[in-house]
Amino acid sequence: MNRSMVCVAWMALYSAMCTCSAAGAAPAKDASYAVGIQNFAFVPKTITVPIGTRVVWTNRDEEPHVVTSAGAMFPSSKALDTGDRYAFTFSKPGTYTYYCSIHPMMVGTIIVQ
Repeated sequence: MNRSMVCVAWMALYSAMCTCSAAGAAPAKDASYAVGIQNFAFVPKTITVPIGTRVVWTNRDEEPHVVTSAGAMFPSSKALDTGDRYAFTFSKPGTYTYYCSIHPMMVGTIIVQ
């Protein structure tokens, strides 16, 4: 085998190794997802996120809302006025249901995988 054939073989092997590593890479831990609060509903109502994701709720209604975890799985927000935001980072897998403690008919779910 001559030198250029060895070089080509090495590059092909190296390229294949890099492609496999990238394909199996874990999702970024600093991802952020948005949930809107509008028309007395959480939008989207259900989201699926990877572990380590920060979810940010933004109140777009004229009325205040409180993001409250069913079962106290994460801390409740303060009363959110129009334009206010609340964020929580989900570090454990599971299904997290939540509601507005002022308007309990407003419900949502975060699925962390």
